[in-house]
Amino acid sequence: MKERRDIPGLIHALRSPDFSVQTEAARALGTLGAASRDDLIRALKKKHKDVRLGVIGALAVIRDPRSVDPLIAALRDTHSEVRWQAAFALGEIGDARAIGPLVAALRDPDKYVRYGSAFALAKLGWKPETAEERAFYFVGMQEWKALEWIGPEAIPALSGVLSDRDAGVRQKAIELLGSIGSEKAIPALMQGLADSNSEVRWQAVLAAPRCGIDPLFIPRGISRRPRTAKNPFIAAIMNFLLPGLGYGYIGKWWGIMIFQIDVTATVWLYKYEGQGDTYGLLFPLYVLLAVHAWYLAKKMPDF
Repeated sequence: MKERRDIPGLIHALRSPDFSVQTEAARALGTLGAASRDDLIRALKKKHKDVRLGVIGALAVIRDPRSVDPLIAALRDTHSEVRWQAAFALGEIGDARAIGPLVAALRDPDKYVRYGSAFALAKLGWKPETAEERAFYFVGMQEWKALEWIGPEAIPALSGVLSDRDAGVRQKAIELLGSIGSEKAIPALMQGLADSNSEVRWQAVLAAPRCGIDPLFIPRGISRRPRTAKNPFIAAIMNFLLPGLGYGYIGKWWGIMIFQIDVTATVWLYKYEGQGDTYGLLFPLYVLLAVHAWYLAKKMPDF
């Protein structure tokens, strides 16, 4: 296809489930140069994520300034991988028009996109104008020690990553907020106290007093965290109606075995004892299983 300059065929090959085929198709499109640019830019609107990733990779190789605006638009893609690759491609092209959008992308909720944006800005020779901009850049590059040196001006950048999916990033941000020790970090630390991850919450507990939060208020902040314990009443109802599934609901792997045994026993009893006797025999057992599931769920810790 490369020899025939079959650009539509190469773009279609980006859909292949074989990663090596995708890679070779993207490389071939890149070597075709400006001749494939228009088709590639149109293909950026395809719904298939792998197509967009391959197209962006090819545009990064071609480095045509006319692809800058479509790549800037790709920084708003719903898939973080596409945004990440678009940031890298803009860095490769080296057009100054990308600087503003890349600076904005330093606030992306995904750490990979932030890293790609910071990396691209470095290639473009961008220099932060303020301490706050420098902090967002260092967060993108995950240069944590540099953030501590910046001080309170780094608080907005560190606060911004508390929604990152990576609990390790959230934990590091909370640790640094505690090291900075400013009351300006209190809203971020209250968010950390309510985090879904226990390690992040514990780091927030340690950091809170250093930033002026009275220890008496820390338990109240922790109480706002998402609850992990299962509802005992739901476990009981499930185990009564479908014995075994209540155990599965609370995380007991052997619940499916109870379910299978119940199905087999019900069919066997129904065949030999009839409907009335079957339910008369099983009803007390179902009540017992419901009570047991309720008891187990009630004892589960709420981390």
